[in-house]
Amino acid sequence: MKYRKNRRFVKPISEIGFGAWQLGGTGTWGYMTKEEGISLVKEAIKEGVNFFDTAPGYGQGKSELILGEALTEARDKVFINTKIGHGPNGEYEFTVEGISNSIYRSLRNLKTNYLDSVILHNPERYILEGNTNLFDELGKFKDKGLINGYGVSIDTLSELKLTLKNLNVDVIEIMFNIVQQEVKELFNEVEKRGILLIIKVPLDSGWLTGKYNHLSKFTGVRDRWSKNDILARSSIIDKIKNIVKENNLVHTALRFILSFGEVTTIIPGTKNIDQLKINCLASDDILGSSIKKQLETLYQDYIKNLNIPW
Repeated sequence: MKYRKNRRFVKPISEIGFGAWQLGGTGTWGYMTKEEGISLVKEAIKEGVNFFDTAPGYGQGKSELILGEALTEARDKVFINTKIGHGPNGEYEFTVEGISNSIYRSLRNLKTNYLDSVILHNPERYILEGNTNLFDELGKFKDKGLINGYGVSIDTLSELKLTLKNLNVDVIEIMFNIVQQEVKELFNEVEKRGILLIIKVPLDSGWLTGKYNHLSKFTGVRDRWSKNDILARSSIIDKIKNIVKENNLVHTALRFILSFGEVTTIIPGTKNIDQLKINCLASDDILGSSIKKQLETLYQDYIKNLNIPW
């Protein structure tokens, strides 16, 4: 496992992190027992993973609880990033009181006396425009040493533009992958400011594993795609496979993201130890410049014009 440094934080961070939504075991990404979750987290540490991303709403709080139990003995060696804004049962917490409640609840759930970072979980536009005192409140928690940094989890280029224009944050978590490349145009500005950049949805909700096609059926959160969305994504995957000459796209997808030096870490969802080991292997090699260029050209000339939703 390789690690990347960020000037706003002391700990070097593993290139491959651990997205912990699936630890809730609610069925959104399949079912997982508490014991299976703890074992998976501990195995991730053995593989060199030290960055863990969670949220109060993942599994109605179960994700944080499982992480807290699994990370107790390794606390000072790992970086824990959790979110605020949506409570375990969907409570709206984009308020000063909500932020306070969320941070103290996460501290309890994660069995720690500090959080490495907390980020607003897909905040509304007015928040990204700076029309709020929420970040002043987060600054107070930082001054107290209860959090080491704060930021936002966002999705789009327009949201990234608003964030960089209006906010002074330590962390940005954003969607970026071979299929969704638009945000890379501002990566240089993110790096200039020394912001820790987390990449979410790196495998395009599973499409960039290479295992889905136009005949695939989806349930849970992935039931959002229309027939046309599925057909469009299937055509994209076929074109990517033609470029890389492989059917399994996981390493290509992750190495594409890591080829951008502005990126700090990637947080693929990991449901079992086999997936974990495969994800971690992506850090052992680099993507060839020719393949990278072809994937960027594919996006610019074809994927971008499809305007498919995430």
